[in-house]
Amino acid sequence: MNMGLDLALQLMAAARKKSEEIGVPMVIAVVDASGNLVAEQRMDHALLVSIDIALNKAYTAVAVKIPTHELAPLSQPGQPLFGIHNADGGRIIIFGGGFPLKHGNEIIGGIGVSGGSVEEDIQCATAALERFNELTQG
Repeated sequence: MNMGLDLALQLMAAARKKSEEIGVPMVIAVVDASGNLVAEQRMDHALLVSIDIALNKAYTAVAVKIPTHELAPLSQPGQPLFGIHNADGGRIIIFGGGFPLKHGNEIIGGIGVSGGSVEEDIQCATAALERFNELTQG
């Protein structure tokens, strides 16, 4: 299974629906297994800075193969991945809102959401992840 545009758009729709429910405009990005952009959208009034952050959250989730919120505690001073946020030209994001998308044991892409608090970003990304699981396991 590959991450294609049709699948990416369905995931983005799920994240956008959750964003509208909580009343926070988001930027939503989906990348393929190589971390390359498949699709990205900025909702009206979403923060401009979130364009790069959402894409880099999706990229990070694929690059390190874990959700970005799980990377945060590992990258603090004294922890094994301290300084990783400086890797890859500064593209690595160490706060929540990015998830790898796995089909079986294979990562086929990643999703990143940015625009609200970390908790709000995670909520919207989780909605997309749940939709992904419905589509790939159903």
